[in-house]
Amino acid sequence: MSKFFTIKQKIGLGVVAVLLALTVVAWQEVFKITGPHYLKIDVLDIGQGDSIFIETPAMRRILIDGGPGTKVLQKLAERLPFWEKHFDMVILTHPDADHLVGLLSVLQKYQVDYIVWTGIVRDGAAYQEWLELLEKQKARGAKIIIASLHTNIGSGGVVFDTLHPFENLEGQDFSKAGNDTGIVLRAAYGQKSFLFTGDISSKVEQEMIEENIPVAADVLKVPHHGSKYSSSETFLAAVHPSLAAISVSADNSYGHPTPEVLQRLQKFGITTLITDQYGDIKLVSDGNNINIK
Repeated sequence: MSKFFTIKQKIGLGVVAVLLALTVVAWQEVFKITGPHYLKIDVLDIGQGDSIFIETPAMRRILIDGGPGTKVLQKLAERLPFWEKHFDMVILTHPDADHLVGLLSVLQKYQVDYIVWTGIVRDGAAYQEWLELLEKQKARGAKIIIASLHTNIGSGGVVFDTLHPFENLEGQDFSKAGNDTGIVLRAAYGQKSFLFTGDISSKVEQEMIEENIPVAADVLKVPHHGSKYSSSETFLAAVHPSLAAISVSADNSYGHPTPEVLQRLQKFGITTLITDQYGDIKLVSDGNNINIK
């Protein structure tokens, strides 16, 4: 056998070498894609309202509130493949329009496995549509969960614990005021935790502290868009977050977030991000660290 390769053989060997190199690159890319996942939490820039998109390490998708309109669909389209029409869980903290209305469009477009809310009674066309959509989702297999104290939900190493309301409120009429009926949810992943507070006032904040509810968290979704009637100093001291997120629209008529709340957050040395300034606030955690995107 000749010790020398012909030009054609050399070309063939070169092609094989390139293919082998490409195979290695491809495998590296596969390993990168299928590598460890993280807890991802996006406080969406949704206007004067709340909407929080969560993806767990097990790729479970959760939506807390939907904001005041259909903008949430645009935000979800940026995060989900176009063929995805499914959510693992949707949570309505309380049925005020700035949390509820966007969820109506979500329930019309997506099939949901679990829907969590308080079951309180309210007035209005949006609330009636919500009830109708719940029935449609239920007919398609969705499970409706009425939240109360320590309703626990686990997914991919993430544990969601309901800290409020303290009791089952299903069927109770709160037509005039619903903020203080809202769900407060704490998510824990590894050594890190996140507190989602809806629109609760300092009254509920104080009640949770007096009941020794474990509110401590690394990240606080500031209650009620930074209203001066929430985020008391006592509550901020109990939560002791290093980071706070405020969901609000620019130049809103309520003056949110109020100077009083911003001063309190600054007093406690809490890094504060506001959606009308930063847009979507994207947090990623491996359970030991939290990165801000």
